[in-house]
Amino acid sequence: MVIAVACDHGGFAVKEACIKALKERGDEVLDLGTYNGTESVDYPDYGLKAALAVKNGQADKGIVLCGTGIGISIAANKVKGIRCAHVTNVFCAQMASEHNNANMIAMGGRISTPEEVYEMTKVFLATSFAGGRHEKRVAKITAIEDGNF
Repeated sequence: MVIAVACDHGGFAVKEACIKALKERGDEVLDLGTYNGTESVDYPDYGLKAALAVKNGQADKGIVLCGTGIGISIAANKVKGIRCAHVTNVFCAQMASEHNNANMIAMGGRISTPEEVYEMTKVFLATSFAGGRHEKRVAKITAIEDGNF
């Protein structure tokens, strides 16, 4: 799989842990920046880059990182077709895939350790969508999106 990864300066400290997990899985990493953690940059720019890469088929899924994961997830979710879940633990990462069929996750470099980001990345991508009763719920999310974009 091709995975788009993007972060602002607040997520830079855990970006390498995310990329390490992806490379260990054999995924191709589409690194969309930022490329240093010292220069302040705006998280909406990076959330948008990753979300568009997923939407346009350049990447199969996306992972975005900022200080908390909140702002960058909000930005990514403004792109039609993106379901970006803000995750703070392994269970949330699993449920994002299994129940919500998320095509992106967001994590925070100031609230999660590199080890936690590594584990959440692996679990998110290793978990399949369960379908079943969850399909109608994801369809309802898509219907809301279709009616408001």
